[in-house]
Amino acid sequence: MTQAWWQQACRAPDEAARAQAEARQLQLTKPAGSLGQLERLAVQLAALQGRQRPSVERVAIGIFAGDHGVVAEGVSAFPQAVTGQMLGNFVAGGAAISVLARQLGAALEVVDLGTAQPLQLPGVRHLRLGAGTANLARGPAMSAEQARLALQAGRDALLRAQQDGAELFIGGEMGIGNTTAATALACWQLDCPAAALVGPGTGLDGAGVAHKAAVIEAALALHRPAIVEPFDALQRLGGFEILALVGAYLACARQGVPALVDGFICSVAALAAVRLNPDCRPWLLFAHQGAEPGHRRVLQALEAEPLLHLGLRLGEGSGAALAVPLLRLACQLHSEMATFAEAAVAERAP
Repeated sequence: MTQAWWQQACRAPDEAARAQAEARQLQLTKPAGSLGQLERLAVQLAALQGRQRPSVERVAIGIFAGDHGVVAEGVSAFPQAVTGQMLGNFVAGGAAISVLARQLGAALEVVDLGTAQPLQLPGVRHLRLGAGTANLARGPAMSAEQARLALQAGRDALLRAQQDGAELFIGGEMGIGNTTAATALACWQLDCPAAALVGPGTGLDGAGVAHKAAVIEAALALHRPAIVEPFDALQRLGGFEILALVGAYLACARQGVPALVDGFICSVAALAAVRLNPDCRPWLLFAHQGAEPGHRRVLQALEAEPLLHLGLRLGEGSGAALAVPLLRLACQLHSEMATFAEAAVAERAP
């Protein structure tokens, strides 16, 4: 049987470049390890980019959007129409990620994979895989063909970004109801009850959170017998935009572009990507730990070391964008600090 593209080999990090970067870190005018996570980031980026002095000046941000049939179960504090309205806000420059992209000088692409109502917005790439997903509490969220097309949409977005010279890729998401789908996926992946992971999403109260947990538990009971492999879980419990994120992360690993992962939903997609192809894991950097209760558990499963802890729960790729300056500074410190020899500074005594 022919392998799916996402099962094919990922690019291996460049171990020679890693060793050169590690050696340079030991020569810089500071105690070894004194810049902590920033040193590890610079070395990791060097290995991923295959050069002793890495750079993340050229950043591409891809926002994937889609509606969710599970909204019919009353799991969101916002109406479904907000998904489409926010697409217009993204391209008009008024959303948080739009502001952040401008400040970073990052390229921003918005991809509509399927809103409940058809849209034609200038500046948005409309793919329309369906009028949103089906209600995952009543049946599979999408067909196998829709799932494959959503994964492909993420890969295509990364390929466009790479063609434009991206040194770092950030995926973001928009879709009312998508914390429900992401939590259901996380519960299956981590084999834990919904109550351990479910959170307020867009702002549910306590009763709303309890109802959301009950909807997720019912969905898991419905679908678990039919889930044999990770692709089945994505098809039955996921969302178009979540699968596009999975596809983008897997494409990053295959094409050799580091990915900076955003919040809870993006981290669930990252975990799904690792379950589909474990070799993609080195290509995933993690920006922050957000306020959704399940995010910490997902990061632990990924053995991730997030950069920021700011209590974020916005999505859109915003937390990842906020972490870009740290990555840039890590690269600049690595490249521009003087060595002990250059600065005529005495090294530590043996």
